[in-house]
Amino acid sequence: MRFALLIPVCLVAFSAGGFAQNKPDTSKIDLSKINLRGDRFAPLRYETMTPEQQAMIQHLLAGDRGTTTGPFNVMLRNPQWGDFAQAFGGQLRFHSSLPPRLSEMAILLVARLWTAQYEWYAHKPNALKGGLSPAIIESIKEGKRPANMKPDEEAVYVYTMELLTTHQVSDATFAMAKDRLTEKGVVDLMGLTGYYQLVSMLLNADRYPLPDGAQPELKPLAAR
Repeated sequence: MRFALLIPVCLVAFSAGGFAQNKPDTSKIDLSKINLRGDRFAPLRYETMTPEQQAMIQHLLAGDRGTTTGPFNVMLRNPQWGDFAQAFGGQLRFHSSLPPRLSEMAILLVARLWTAQYEWYAHKPNALKGGLSPAIIESIKEGKRPANMKPDEEAVYVYTMELLTTHQVSDATFAMAKDRLTEKGVVDLMGLTGYYQLVSMLLNADRYPLPDGAQPELKPLAAR
């Protein structure tokens, strides 16, 4: 199986009013929860950050994630777009029309395509918690099409793999995904996979470290 990489272009337009409407309450955040990690991008310290960087940290801690781990240490280098990006990603992940079983499956597919070790490490437990079969997760890890998928899982798998590896979607695949996920679900799926390709780029370029004691699970995929 040959995997071509799709470079995501996320054009996100937030009006000032629309962004403020979803702005999290930062009045009771716990700064002790800041845990920035990195390799090529050294971890930043809150006390030396610019006001824009501190605001992004506050939004991360007060938002749905409640954490600063992941690509955000890299995004902080340009908080003007980093804060919009993390808010966009939070909307797609936590407020999707897709249930966690499907959204986390899509994220794992992106992590597998990019061999994004931390992304896989962080989202595999979420996929299991969301109800995705361990057998499906194992097949994705091995770069194989899972067996015994539910109809909506098959739609996520086929649509995501076809779009991200060929950069096109056939009429049959689109019709299947629309029927099983709804039009809104298809759009949410594309937004989610686009965002997590950006996350994969940031993590891989940084060589973002796994937590102490954790071992990488993903082996390089053999080109076919």
